[in-house]
Amino acid sequence: MRPDWWSKSLGGVILGFTLAVALSGVFAWAGPGGAQALNKYQFNMWMLAPIWLGIVSFCFLFRSGRDCWTWLGGANLAAYAALYVCRALFR
Repeated sequence: MRPDWWSKSLGGVILGFTLAVALSGVFAWAGPGGAQALNKYQFNMWMLAPIWLGIVSFCFLFRSGRDCWTWLGGANLAAYAALYVCRALFR
């Protein structure tokens, strides 16, 4: 086992959660019916866990912990920028 599995695990758990929250928010604002659609809050709540677990599962495919943190950090920046744009456009 490689010594950087701790950094990959923490990157997947921490940055994976924030990425899952951002992706769920983007779907809530830009998805069908907008943010006010019936039962959309419930769907987004249940959608969060599979996205997060998928990200945590795939974080071990990175070559190093640094790559994991870099790519997931960049994905977080892009997802939160998309969330900001969606909230501004779909009010």
